[in-house]
Amino acid sequence: MPETSQETPAAETGQDARTERRVARLARQISAFATGHGGSADGQIAYLGEIGSRIVLVGADGAWGDLVAPSHEIARRAVERAGITVHDDFDGELAATVRTGPYEWKRMAGIQLGGAANR
Repeated sequence: MPETSQETPAAETGQDARTERRVARLARQISAFATGHGGSADGQIAYLGEIGSRIVLVGADGAWGDLVAPSHEIARRAVERAGITVHDDFDGELAATVRTGPYEWKRMAGIQLGGAANR
């Protein structure tokens, strides 16, 4: 009796390949951020709704940045592949490691004090 094999439809295979490329690209970006900011980084994944998930990164030197992944699963796989420490929440301990500069303080003060928005 001939052996039967289950074939994956071409559309599904293409989607898997696209997902893997997205995971790999995000993992490279996360790793580059960590390398450029003290050699390591911590992160937190926040669900944004239908548009995906936000990966907030905090480098060992206190610099911070973020990336948006098209899904929570892609974000989770990317941080795992990059090998960073992931926190469940952006709590006080993680927030205390963030170093903010004049730009951030000016933006926060402008928004809170009724200053010019988004300049």
